[in-house]
Amino acid sequence: MNHFPHDMPIVAILRGVRPDEVVEVAGALYDAGLRAIEVPLNSPDPYDSIARLSAEFGGKCLCGAGTVLNAEQVDAVASAGGRLIVSPDSNPAVIRRALELGLVPAPGFATPTEAFAAIRVGAKILKLFPAAAYGTAYLKALREVLPKDVSVLAVGGVGPAEMKEWLAAGADGFGIGGGLYKPGRPVAEIAERAAALVSRLRSS
Repeated sequence: MNHFPHDMPIVAILRGVRPDEVVEVAGALYDAGLRAIEVPLNSPDPYDSIARLSAEFGGKCLCGAGTVLNAEQVDAVASAGGRLIVSPDSNPAVIRRALELGLVPAPGFATPTEAFAAIRVGAKILKLFPAAAYGTAYLKALREVLPKDVSVLAVGGVGPAEMKEWLAAGADGFGIGGGLYKPGRPVAEIAERAAALVSRLRSS
């Protein structure tokens, strides 16, 4: 089930992006068809980037932060205009605060225990991370017990070539980082990678 506000369930992860380039990079991603963008909080001046991103694309994309580890960071993301709260773990305080503020939490999980802990406090989007370390057979088994109305993103080591297999295993979408953006990569190349990614997903 897709809990994203758009029909393109790929989150572009801009780890390391700078505020002075984020709008141009996001423009290339948007033009290619992507509609969800996260700026990990271990990037340079992340709240500045999120504010610029949200001001320019907040009405058209689900924009926000990644590597969100505590409720105080959720508040800071909200203050910057971000709506997406992506975490590597399933911290109940982060999920609850995001929901209190009307934001979209996407907590990370690895085990059924973590997944259900996140679901019990209201998460509707879960991030299997690092996905490649667990594999599609693992997700397929998890899907036997996870609620049908919960979306699962496969994040970490999953690229265009693997998408079809992950979708067949029960993934609802993906988080793509280095396969799209790396610091110093030309915007034209980012645009090409994004277009290829969108095309591959739509044909899967």
